[in-house]
Amino acid sequence: MIGPLYAESLDGAPVEVESADGRTWPLESWRWLHDSEGDEAMLARCADPTLDVGSGPGRLTVALTRRGVRALGIDVTPRAVRLTRLAGGRALCRDVFGHVPGAGRWGTVLLADGNIGIGGDPDALLRRVRELLRPGGEVVAELDPPGAATRAERVRLRREGRITGWFAWARVSVSDIGPLAGRTGLHPEEMWTEAGRWFCVLSRPRRGGPEL
Repeated sequence: MIGPLYAESLDGAPVEVESADGRTWPLESWRWLHDSEGDEAMLARCADPTLDVGSGPGRLTVALTRRGVRALGIDVTPRAVRLTRLAGGRALCRDVFGHVPGAGRWGTVLLADGNIGIGGDPDALLRRVRELLRPGGEVVAELDPPGAATRAERVRLRREGRITGWFAWARVSVSDIGPLAGRTGLHPEEMWTEAGRWFCVLSRPRRGGPEL
């Protein structure tokens, strides 16, 4: 979710998401500004160092830093990066598909708050994430509930007559993460649910394991 409307939503402005089929729903950016039930289980599974992809205002990046884990957030929105830094976290304005520091050396890549949908192509995203991980490293990802539709769609943001351009986003059900992981050279290690949220851990094989 990019552009000035997303930045405004982080400052409390009411912004909606609109899909190409006409559905709309509120962009609940406030959820990314405060600790949420279920966060702790994700954070406890993050190894040093952790890359928080689509880190937004940085609540998870900052929480990891406070517990002594070297953490870096990356986000394409400058306002989100500034908020992370103001809160005491390290963050860069970067696209995960572009240059990312430490490629091939991250212990964990964190895809929280539905960020497995970045770019609208979960296969491409997980292949990229696999490149960023060290052998034996893990992805900690948040997913949709069992039975939810795994899909890609075009969406945009709107507020008071202002709109962004269309961009691709995806949703992935926990029911489909096994085949997706297999296609992208990752191995499902764990799945769990807490507070109505669903999560998984995927590992990159160590040297000597299967490679794509």
